[in-house]
Amino acid sequence: MDRTELADFLRRCRTRLAPADVGLSQGARRRTPGLRREEVAQLAGMSTDHYTRLEQARGSRPSRQMLAAVARALRLTGDERDHLFHLAGEEPPRITRPTTEHVRPGLLLVLDRLTDTPAQVLSDRGDILAQNAMAKALYGDASARPQADHNIAWRFFTDPSARELFPAEDHERAACAAVADLRATLARRPDDARLAGLVRRLRARSEEFSALWDTHHVAVRRADVKRFLHPVVGLLELECEVLANPEHDQRLIIYTARPGSLSYERLELLRVVGLQDLTRG
Repeated sequence: MDRTELADFLRRCRTRLAPADVGLSQGARRRTPGLRREEVAQLAGMSTDHYTRLEQARGSRPSRQMLAAVARALRLTGDERDHLFHLAGEEPPRITRPTTEHVRPGLLLVLDRLTDTPAQVLSDRGDILAQNAMAKALYGDASARPQADHNIAWRFFTDPSARELFPAEDHERAACAAVADLRATLARRPDDARLAGLVRRLRARSEEFSALWDTHHVAVRRADVKRFLHPVVGLLELECEVLANPEHDQRLIIYTARPGSLSYERLELLRVVGLQDLTRG
């Protein structure tokens, strides 16, 4: 708990509110702008002394219920409420955001501008929502596959050919990472029927997935180094950057190679080759 920052934040939020903003009368002329401490305390259903101590950085750690009440009293936005909880040493309340498969035009523009490196947009369920040309050349064109195969976890655990893109010695690590990330996502959104359905189908279809799920390992997918075994250009060792869009639970995944490396040269070759299938004839 950061008492000093919490006290400063409360004071500033209180002074920016006018009585009319919270349904109170202006009353007698006020010497300072904003609400009085006793008014905030009344709106939050707590004692004036307790609230005053918080603003003076002398208070005990407030309960989650008290923090929620203060957030309502001060008319905090969602981001401000989360900040209040963080300053008090608490996790913010879980908010169920509507998920969408719509990728914002600005994000699609960024994707199209990345002409020399693979990049794709995934939902946090693992559904491929958009790919640039380099990602299609590296990972395959998701739009050409059945809808179920747009999900990278489903395809990895149910389609043996999907694993051919990765060296055999990396399969176990990739499987563990995929399951751990799904675990973390389901914990954030336990009411997501589509996600829960995906997990049920995977458990029924794949003994490997079911066994890994039972280990209850949790790890959010973040920056990593991944190896791809491309049928045309060979082995690529790429740095995987994950840029999250928390509003819609989407991720922009960008794959890059270290300049001067063999993987960098092979990625350049992949850019030239593009979507040509040179494995035929």
